[in-house]
Amino acid sequence: MNKQHELKATPRSVHWGYFDAALPPVLEIGSGDTVVVDTVSGQPDELPALRTHVLPEHLEILAEVPHFLGPHVLTGPIWVRDAEPGDVLEVRIHSVKLRQRWGYNTMRPLKGTLPDEYPKLRHSHFDIDIESKTGTLPWGKKIALNPFFGVMGVAPPSSYGRINSSDPREFGGNMDCKALTEGSTLFLPVFNKGALFSVGDGHATQGDGEVNLTALETALNGTLEFVLHKGKTLRWPRATTKTHYVTIAMDPDLDDAAKIALREMIAWITEMSGLSREDAYMLCSLACDLRVTQLVTANKGIYAMLPKELL
Repeated sequence: MNKQHELKATPRSVHWGYFDAALPPVLEIGSGDTVVVDTVSGQPDELPALRTHVLPEHLEILAEVPHFLGPHVLTGPIWVRDAEPGDVLEVRIHSVKLRQRWGYNTMRPLKGTLPDEYPKLRHSHFDIDIESKTGTLPWGKKIALNPFFGVMGVAPPSSYGRINSSDPREFGGNMDCKALTEGSTLFLPVFNKGALFSVGDGHATQGDGEVNLTALETALNGTLEFVLHKGKTLRWPRATTKTHYVTIAMDPDLDDAAKIALREMIAWITEMSGLSREDAYMLCSLACDLRVTQLVTANKGIYAMLPKELL
């Protein structure tokens, strides 16, 4: 029988700043199980001055968990029984909920899409209205929120060792794909026994590109269902929303990322429909939108979206 698990964000259930296939799992589940998972987001200098606004477990994590390489506090890894290299892990995102009434945006010198034009460190804090799902910008205007996890990924190939959480790759990670909201499904290639899935980098909202380095970052709660597909190999992450098929690709060169995402979409169309590669390429030119996930890490991202109604 499928089970529901709860995974809180605590100093014993998170890792900070990196992915590593050698990390021990903090939870073991079976295919078909659901996990209600909490995440936190923010390094010490990004917290509001009034610490009473900060979740107690967030402060405990920052005080107790070793920090390596990247900025993201990630909950996990989650071990999926029977998962092996060459499988595919399906992650059904049933819900994504705001956990706190504040969020932040950080600009750092020599970072972002225009690294030389904004040389000063800047932290901006936002009030979040959980009930109306809006945030208040510093000048008073309201912005609609559409929360999603910026980081979702399995462990990378073990040969990579410990790698920075900032750079998304074929295993997923810091994809920053705003299409992966409540009701969407993510498909990830598996590279290690157990898959070792981690999640974090809560975004209350984000524009395509995440251009100044960060989104409106905050703490989130998600309900995720995991389904293992044996021997159904993928090269890159894929996803579905209620209305679209989505392919996701990353590369230091944005043109190359776009080509990878497009090739993956063409291949997926032919798999699902039996159309020729030429017809699939034509359909992409007519109806597939190529969008930027983010422009601010070494590996930049493109996601391609094709309406489901066309297949």
